[in-house]
Amino acid sequence: MITAAQMRAARALLGIDQRQLAELAGISLPTIQRMEASEGTVRGVVDTLTKVVEALEQAGIELIGEHRPSLHGGRGVRLRRAVTPARDPAA
Repeated sequence: MITAAQMRAARALLGIDQRQLAELAGISLPTIQRMEASEGTVRGVVDTLTKVVEALEQAGIELIGEHRPSLHGGRGVRLRRAVTPARDPAA
């Protein structure tokens, strides 16, 4: 469904940290940290994975699957549209 590398790359494209992704997805920070620390495809509760994918898609990220068309193949992420840079909630 999504790899740890895709999650990290998606956050980088959006300019958000793990805490902000957790807030967008409505899940805990330790869950995001665990997901991103895994190797390969992220495993976990389907509902939790779905929340992360939906949050990323809502923010403008397109996840590119293993066999989806791309110039060089492989998995990746793509920013579908321009997004407003994330604001630091503590600021």
